[in-house]
Amino acid sequence: MPAPYFPQPPTDRVRSPLTGWTRAHWEALADRQLDALLPYATPGFAQYRLPGRASWSGVVSDGLEGFARTFLLASFRIAGAGGRDEPGSSVISHLIERYTQGLTTGTDRDSGEAWPELTDCSQQMVEAASVAIGLHETRPWIWDRLDARVQERVVDWFSGFVGGRTWDNNWRLFQVVSEQFLASVGAPYSQSDIDGGLDRIDDWYVGDGWYTDGDGRNFDYYIGWALHLYPLLWARMTGPDGDGGRAKVYRERLGRFLDTYPRFFGGDGAPVHQGRSLTYRFAATAPVWMGALADCTPLDPGLTRRLASGAARHFVERGVPDERGLLPLGWYDTFLPATQPYSGPASPYWASKGFLGLLLPADHPVWTARELPLPVEESDQAGQYTALPAPGWLLHGTPHDGIVRLINHGSDHNALEGPATDDPHYAKLAYSTATAPESAPHAWARTVDNHIALLAADGTPSRRRRIHPLTCEGQRASSRHDARLPDSDEEFPIESTSVLHGPWELRVHRVQAPAGVTVREGGHAVADSTRPHAAQGPGWALTRTESGLTSAVVALYGWDADTGVAREVEANAHGPHSATPYLRAQHHPGGASVHVALVALTRDVVHPEALRESIACAVDDAGQVRITFPDGETVTV
Repeated sequence: MPAPYFPQPPTDRVRSPLTGWTRAHWEALADRQLDALLPYATPGFAQYRLPGRASWSGVVSDGLEGFARTFLLASFRIAGAGGRDEPGSSVISHLIERYTQGLTTGTDRDSGEAWPELTDCSQQMVEAASVAIGLHETRPWIWDRLDARVQERVVDWFSGFVGGRTWDNNWRLFQVVSEQFLASVGAPYSQSDIDGGLDRIDDWYVGDGWYTDGDGRNFDYYIGWALHLYPLLWARMTGPDGDGGRAKVYRERLGRFLDTYPRFFGGDGAPVHQGRSLTYRFAATAPVWMGALADCTPLDPGLTRRLASGAARHFVERGVPDERGLLPLGWYDTFLPATQPYSGPASPYWASKGFLGLLLPADHPVWTARELPLPVEESDQAGQYTALPAPGWLLHGTPHDGIVRLINHGSDHNALEGPATDDPHYAKLAYSTATAPESAPHAWARTVDNHIALLAADGTPSRRRRIHPLTCEGQRASSRHDARLPDSDEEFPIESTSVLHGPWELRVHRVQAPAGVTVREGGHAVADSTRPHAAQGPGWALTRTESGLTSAVVALYGWDADTGVAREVEANAHGPHSATPYLRAQHHPGGASVHVALVALTRDVVHPEALRESIACAVDDAGQVRITFPDGETVTV
């Protein structure tokens, strides 16, 4: 694990016994990232053209993204300091000067650095929302001091939103906050645009604090860093008398969301690795800070800081930001398969949302209270199972190794109707805080990890595209998907059930398949800087990293003795060498079959032969599965 690439303030093990971090660490992390941008600024500071792969929007849009997303970070730093420098420092005044000059230059069409106009569904809409929030939060120090002609140019640029069309998902909120900024400075705007965007997100609210991001089953971190965040940032712009009562609803929803959100974080601070845009990293802490900022959080202040500081420290200790002070496109270092085509070199700076806590004063309880442990650090095993019926997820934490696993029977990121695709960050049966899916194209073509597949004669696997959730309650969840073999229009339903027991996941699959195909089940992929160890035997396989992270699969029913370990290189965000254990059942007889496996991801030593011998599994003529664990507990599926 590399040392952090910037000087660290002194730790405070009294107030922060779990992370050692204080507000000074957050300020230092923000300052390091902002300082590192200077070599990549255009002469008038209107754009930051960072190194790395360009997005599909082009270099000028990417340059605006560099300004807008880092302005968001700078605005939290400026407002959090009350616009004043510390004695002997000029950090804040320099930030005010830099971003004021950037606003002046970026809105000057003759500057050579002008920002692209806001047009329907353009990437500029995303970035404008960050500029709007930044201007609102720094109003006394930047907007109110701008020359009137510059203010007019800024308003003119934002006016491209009025009556404009956005994508029908979280983008509706970019229009909401941007036009609310126009309203706040007395400029023309459309109230129907604002109301329409806020009304639309109500269509996507599915209960228990959860939204789906647009129509479909789109559950990921966008729920926290967009759908909960922007409505409450909008409410800050309107003031308490201008929200029409909406803010109360948004606060209640965020409070419910935060009830279980800390369970997504491992003992080492890592968030569960699931969904798109994971390169935003620290942004996963944004809803936790927003709960404190909007005074609607159910979390103790010490837990809020422990979660946020733990997540930030997790990345810092793994070399983020890098030796240049930049946030690369990836998870730890550069890893493009964890990004999307819309991700440009400045996209990771949506991580700025994770610095919302700087808007809270230094004497706020989230900065002064003693840190409290995360749920996964608590010893109560019964409290480590969390069913989330809205997204169709089970969360499963183990205190002794700090790992959190997400069992996925509900999120597929597909439209409700029409063609469906599969994505390694949504289609897997399970995710965790200690692993990442095999997401590089060459590995995804084989899609072994956390996947149940029918294999064609040439080895091509069926895909898990549209997921139909069935149940999610207590320690179990189930879903169905329709598998299709290459060059075939016929679909074969696979019904999957996960049951959690102690540190294990039991998977039961009811498979409809044509005669002769092979059925394959994969466990978690583990990755490291060195080649993971692998072992296999009749009915089991495992792989283990040098640090002791072990993934194992154990056949309990319906599998052949034939097992294996699939290895990949440069396919995983956690390291260049990765491996996945798998089970197979060859020569399917046709019709229906039942397959039962035990899946383990742990830092314990695993003895799969002993597990296989000590767990009894029986399937009756009606297809009911009965499993008895070594502790005597019996479950039926």
